[in-house]
Amino acid sequence: MTATESNSRDGEDVSPAQALNTAIAGFMSDFKDFSHGVNAKLQKQDDRMNKLDRKTMMTTRTALAHAASQDAPHQKAFAAYLRSGDDDGLRGLELEGKALGTTIAADGGYLVDPQTAETIQNTLSSTASIRSIASVVNVDATSYDVLVDHSEMGAGWATESSAVTETDTPRIERISIPLHELSALPKASQRLLDDSAFDIEGWLAGRIADKFARAEAQAFIEGDGVDKPTGMLTYGTVDNDSWTWGNLGYVPSETAGGITRADPIIDLVYALGAEYRANATFVMNSKTAGHIRKLKDNDGRFVWVDGLAMGEPARLLGYRVLIAEDMPDIADNAMAVAFGDFRAGYTVAERPDLRVLRDPFSAKPHVLFYATKRVGGAVSDFAAIKLLKFAVS
Repeated sequence: MTATESNSRDGEDVSPAQALNTAIAGFMSDFKDFSHGVNAKLQKQDDRMNKLDRKTMMTTRTALAHAASQDAPHQKAFAAYLRSGDDDGLRGLELEGKALGTTIAADGGYLVDPQTAETIQNTLSSTASIRSIASVVNVDATSYDVLVDHSEMGAGWATESSAVTETDTPRIERISIPLHELSALPKASQRLLDDSAFDIEGWLAGRIADKFARAEAQAFIEGDGVDKPTGMLTYGTVDNDSWTWGNLGYVPSETAGGITRADPIIDLVYALGAEYRANATFVMNSKTAGHIRKLKDNDGRFVWVDGLAMGEPARLLGYRVLIAEDMPDIADNAMAVAFGDFRAGYTVAERPDLRVLRDPFSAKPHVLFYATKRVGGAVSDFAAIKLLKFAVS
C-alpha cells in the first residue's frame, strides 16, 4: 500500500482534520485497487468452473437421471433387441458398474437394462408376500446353505473342590436351499414393438414383475419344493406342546373350522419364544383378517386395534399384520394364520441376474419374451414360526 504524502506551505502546519481526511482518501483509493484485484481473480475462477461444468456435461458416462437415460447406450441396445432381435449392441456393450445395477450371467446371458431390473426387484419387494418380511440373500451358486445351532449346550454348577464333568456340546445343522427357475412369457405384436413411442421397457418390466410376484408369493407359502421353493405350510406340523425341530408348532383355535374367542390368538403369541416376538408378524389372507378383526377380549375390546398415528397400520395384539392372499381360508384343520419372526424363520435365496430371450416365431404375429430368474426358499428356523390351527385340538 502506497502512503499518501501531504506537503505544507512554508510556515504553515497542516491541521489534524486535514491530515485525517487525506489519510482516509488514500486508504479508500488503495482499498478500491485491492477489491478490483480480488474481483478479477474470482471472475477467472468462475470462468474455469463453467468450463469444467461444460466438459462434465459432454462426458460419455451413462446418465443416472431418467430424463437423460433415454439415449443411454444400454437402453438403445436393449430396445433394439426387444423390437427387432438385433443383439449386436448387447454383445459389444461395455457397461460402467453402478449401484442398483444388474449383472450379466457368467455364461453370456442377455443383458437386462438396470432400470427394468430395478423396477422388477422393487415390485417383488413391495408386494404382499412373505418375501417382504423374510431374509433375502443373493447367491451365485445353485444352492444356499444356512447353518443353524438349535441344540442346548450343557452346563452345571461346580464347587471349588468337586471334579468338573464333561457337558454336552451344541450341534450345528445345515439347511440347504436349492435355487429353482422362475419364468414369465409375456407377448406383444410386432407392430406394437415397432411403434417408437411405446415404452417397451416399462411394459415388459410390469408384466414380468406381476407374474413373478404372484408365482413367488404362492410358492413361499404352499410350494412343494419340486422345481419350486418349499412353502412354510408344507412342512410337518405338531401341537406346540410337543414341538420338535423340523416341524412347525401350532396352537388350536378350540373350535372346528372357526374361532370364537381371542384367547387362542393370545396363546399363539406366547407360544413363540421371547427372542422372536420383538420382530414378529401375523400372516393371513383377507377373509381370515375380516373374521379375526371382529374378535373381542373378555372386556369387550377389539383385539385388532387401529393405529393411533396417521399412516400407522392397524395391529393385532400390538403386532404387524401382513395380508398374503395365498394363505388358506378358515376351514376345518386349516393353518390359516401364521405368527413369527420371518426374518429369522424363512430365507429366500436368489441369483441377481435376470435373462430375457426374444422369440418371434412361436406365436406369430406376436413376439414372445421369455424371462427367467432363479430363486429358492425354505424355513431356516423352525422355532421362529408358529401356526394357528382351526380345530378343537
